[in-house]
Amino acid sequence: MNEIDTNSLPVPIDLWQSLLTYVGGPWFTYQLVAICVTFVVTWLLARPVSALFEARARRIKGNPRLLRLSVALLHRVHSILFMLSLGFILIVLLNITWPSRSYLIYTLFQLTLAWVVMSVLSKVIRSRTISRVVAFGGWTYAALYILGISNNATVFLDSIGFDLGNAKITLLLLIKVTVVLSMTLWFAITAGSYFESRIRHSEELTPSIRVLIGKMLKITLVILALVISLSGLGIDLTAFTVFSGAVGVGVGFGLQKVVSNFISGIIILLDRSIKPGDTISLGDTFGWIRELSTRFVSVITRDGREHLIPNEDFITTPVINWSFSNELVRLDVHFGVSYDSDPNEISALAIAAAATVPRVLPSNTPVCWMTGFGDSSIDFILRFWISDPQNGLTNIRGKVLLAMWNTFKENGVNIPYPHREIIMRTPVKLEQSNEKGGDTG
Repeated sequence: MNEIDTNSLPVPIDLWQSLLTYVGGPWFTYQLVAICVTFVVTWLLARPVSALFEARARRIKGNPRLLRLSVALLHRVHSILFMLSLGFILIVLLNITWPSRSYLIYTLFQLTLAWVVMSVLSKVIRSRTISRVVAFGGWTYAALYILGISNNATVFLDSIGFDLGNAKITLLLLIKVTVVLSMTLWFAITAGSYFESRIRHSEELTPSIRVLIGKMLKITLVILALVISLSGLGIDLTAFTVFSGAVGVGVGFGLQKVVSNFISGIIILLDRSIKPGDTISLGDTFGWIRELSTRFVSVITRDGREHLIPNEDFITTPVINWSFSNELVRLDVHFGVSYDSDPNEISALAIAAAATVPRVLPSNTPVCWMTGFGDSSIDFILRFWISDPQNGLTNIRGKVLLAMWNTFKENGVNIPYPHREIIMRTPVKLEQSNEKGGDTG
């Protein structure tokens, strides 16, 4: 029969024997009873205590970090009360008996304290996934350290793995990479978002340059976090060259649109053809740009919908930027009046009507020109300027047309409608039908 190598076990055999001896003693039972009673009592007290502190937490205004911390503490009121009660019992036992007789309570107190601290501090991280990874990973490491088996667990986890080229991938390495990358990526993204928000408020830079610097800074911080984390863990980055071919194939087949949109986004930010706040028309989409991203452009239309248009479309298709050089936009309104009207009077009335609409710029005086003699009307075109195209184009045309209608009606100007004359070149014989149903010729 093969002998068991005790050094390869996560917990040595002598430690198991000491633990079994300790469990069989009377003081273990006393501590276990005290722990169960404390758990039940604190569970009963948790609800009224939570209600008391929840009322105060609702009064917190204008401080989201303090509010987030308060909510995290409220969700762990039972754990906090349980930990404090264990601490009180531990102090009493240490003063009346040997420390070995309170080992179970002491260990559980440390584990509960570590859980409360890690779970509360992890709430600073907004990403729920990263927060859970940090909380669980941090508490697991603290638990192994408290139980005194961290070294044995490290050896055990390091023994599980496989070779990849000249590098050895172990379970311990994967855990370290997960925890360290989660922390460094969270820090890089948080720092990038902070600097990006600061850059957006800079009045010395144009909107496009602000977005470009913010996005490039965030990407640079993420790449640095990856490189520093992997290098700090002792991972040879050249080991990842085996994946470079697969990545190249993936870019060639599946990620070409992603790369195209990314490069197109950088080009848009560099040439400043569009920027946040611009009013644009792309195909059937008319609206103003809310945000420029590395993958898409967010365009809000007049109906409140937000269109996420890929950056590539702004490079490969014609785009109308109504506010590229300035906010001034000229609009045309076509109309016609009857032939018994005076064209000079009609032009003056149309200009006066357009001037009464608030959004029509008085600095650029509207003009009205006669454009031709139509089949049923004298045709005109009215041109006027606005400086807020983001507020809509159809509505301002409608208001101008309504003002013209009211003005023409007050001055007796008629809006014609088509007339058709039918000339019969051959005689037509009309027949009168009989009331009783018969026809007469």
